[in-house]
Parts: sequence; C-alpha cells; structure tokens
Amino acid sequence: MFKKDLGLLVLIIVVGTAVALINERFLLPGNLSNTANQVGLFGLFSIGEAFVIITGGIELSVGSLIALLGAIFIDLIVNHNVNWMLAVAIIVAGGCVLGAIHGLLVTRMHLQPFVVTLCGLLIYRGIARYYTQDATAGFGFGVSFPTLEWLTAGRSEILSPFARLVGYRGRYLFAVGKNEEAARYSGINSDRIIVSAYIICCGLAAVAAIFIAMYTRSISPAVHGSFYELYAIAAAVLGGCSLRGGEGSILGVVLGTILLQVLQNLVNLLGIPSSLNFAVMGTVILIGVLADQQFLRYRQRAASERGRVRAGSPAPEAAE
Repeated sequence: MFKKDLGLLVLIIVVGTAVALINERFLLPGNLSNTANQVGLFGLFSIGEAFVIITGGIELSVGSLIALLGAIFIDLIVNHNVNWMLAVAIIVAGGCVLGAIHGLLVTRMHLQPFVVTLCGLLIYRGIARYYTQDATAGFGFGVSFPTLEWLTAGRSEILSPFARLVGYRGRYLFAVGKNEEAARYSGINSDRIIVSAYIICCGLAAVAAIFIAMYTRSISPAVHGSFYELYAIAAAVLGGCSLRGGEGSILGVVLGTILLQVLQNLVNLLGIPSSLNFAVMGTVILIGVLADQQFLRYRQRAASERGRVRAGSPAPEAAE
C-alpha cells in the first residue's frame, strides 16, 4: 500500500509541475489556498466513502445527503435561530442515524448496498427539494456567525475527534472487506463493523455538509452536491481502495483527492468547460479500476510463483 501512495504522490508532483508550466497562475497564493480548501471539503466525505468501500460496500447517497443536511442546517441557524452548536450536533447526529439505517438494511435485511444507497440518493434529494420548496437556502444580507465561520475555515482542531474515530478498528474493516465469512468465523462481529462504516461515512458527510454550507453560503437543493458521490468514489479508487473491498488507506484517499483537485484546477485554468469535470472523473475511475485489476493479476502471479518455489516444483517454462 505504501508503494501505491508513493506512486500517487509522485504523480501529483508531476501533474502539479505540468499545470504550473502550462499556466503560472496555478502557483498564485489565492489559487493554492482555494485548492487547499477544496481538498479539505471534498476530502471529508471521500474518506467516509473509503470506509464503506473497504468493507466491500458502496455509498451513493453522499451528494444528496449533503444537500439535505446542509439545507436543514442553514434553516435551523438562520430561520429558527437555533444555537449553531446545537444545530451542528443535530446535523451530525442525523447523518449518523441515516448511516446506521443504511448499515442495518445491508446487514439485517440483506439488501445490496447499491440498492440501499441508490434509494437514499433519490429519497434525500427529493426531501431536500420538498423541504425548501425548490428554493435556494442561504444566509440573508448581513447574517454572520463569526465563531462558526472561524471554525469552518480550517483554523482549528474541530475535526480532531473525527480523526481519532476513523482510526477505530481499522484491521477489522480490512478483514471484513477481504472475506466477511472468514472474519465472522474468527470472532469479528462483521455486521457491527459494516454498520459502523456506514455511520462513519454518513457522519463525515454531515460534517462536510456543514463546512460546504458555510463555504458556499447558499444551497440550491436541486443541484447542490450533485455527483459528489462519484467524486468520493474516484478519490477512494485513486487512493488505492479496491471496489472488491479489503484494501485502501486514509493517506491514499487524501492523495487521491489532491490529484482530482489539481486536475479540476487544470481544467479551470485552461478555460475548458466545467462540464468536462465529469468526463475527467469518469476517466479517472476507469483508469483506477483498470490499474487495480492489473495490480491484482500481478500479485496473483507473484503469489503463485512463490508457492511453486516453496514447493520445489519447476516453473512452467522449465517444465516444458
């Protein structure tokens, strides 16, 4: 996994250098600061997505969840004068509850993660549009929350508890993703691990919803968060997460997020239509899956060769 992360870091340096040579505005402090903000915002829910992918599942409702929870958060603190700390607690708790529901539907009802989260994508988007009556939710003129804005600007350790949380029972996640039945026989409560992964994913999506709402200052529920789930999957796959489950790292997902943001920044600096961002993400996912398949075949061949050497049997060429 370290080799994957190192290779991705080298790729980021190469792409970043190429972008800087193509357009010198890439190195301007304002552009680098904005790119760093985007990495932080998108990295939050991408890491959450990775937890689910490592268990062999998928979470497709991330974007719709961000739109719904973001709209509710703005409504609570702006229109209902709810204390922002209480509103944050409500939104994060709501995200965790929805994640638990997803996990229980997968583990207890034995539904496919794709079906459960696809339904969530449609349901949450529809509720968000109904909740706001398809109107834009935002902050009125002169409305300000200085402390909240300071915290969500990335100048504090507000996310340190979540950083500790994502390190919880990491080996169990990999074990379940590799072989759920074997993990269960070894004494691991696989259902609890899977449910925990969905709770972490949706909980981080809720945190991201708050940060993104404070960053954009307004939410149009029909489009807000659209395709964020694909972005998260692309970042996870680029970061070394296998869609089969059992592989991945937090560092790799962060590096994958950085690479995607650098690529999107390149598209913007070159004046290419922003709609091609989706083409970039699709291409990245395809390349990542192809690379993962090739890497798997290489490891299988290497393992088979080591097995023959240990058994003392000649290689196929020698046998012939």
